Amino acid sequence: MKHLVVGLGNIGKEYANTRHNIGFMVLDALAGASNIAFSDSRYGAVAELKHRGRTYVLLKPSTYMNLSGKAVNYWLQSEKIPLENMLVVVDDLALPLGTLRLRVKGSDGGHNGLRSIDAILGHQNYARLRFGIGNEFPKGMQVDYVLGEWTKEEHALLPERIKSAGDMILSVGAIGVPRTMSLFNNK
Repeated sequence: MKHLVVGLGNIGKEYANTRHNIGFMVLDALAGASNIAFSDSRYGAVAELKHRGRTYVLLKPSTYMNLSGKAVNYWLQSEKIPLENMLVVVDDLALPLGTLRLRVKGSDGGHNGLRSIDAILGHQNYARLRFGIGNEFPKGMQVDYVLGEWTKEEHALLPERIKSAGDMILSVGAIGVPRTMSLFNNK
């Protein structure tokens, strides 16, 4: 059974350590813990992780955030993965820093990457793992905050939360979204 796990972010060194790239950071950590590497492929960097009889196709789109749907659609079709086996990892301003929320479906919440996926797929019925980045920015400075680098204090919190996000991804493949939500969402 195959699963597509999409970590949203932007390519390029200037974005590597930004809040908006937490999706890439989660997949990089999961791949690193599993001793697998990403390779450049069509519309993104891809790695294949095998865990407990399941195959996870990890995708970091190279289309930039605003066109993430193009990469998602290509890999769903190319790998013949049913939509119910897709999970998108995304940053979320509405959640406190480090909060992880798994949902079966939902709105784009103003997130351009999710908006692109919704537009290409024609609906919002896919699982997403929202990683809280907080909202500690002055009015009108949202873009600068999201594309800004993590502070030292924020960076210190990330390893444990990123590992938890990776555990949630593997759990979704093993026991499904609803059971994973009940195990992890209230932690």
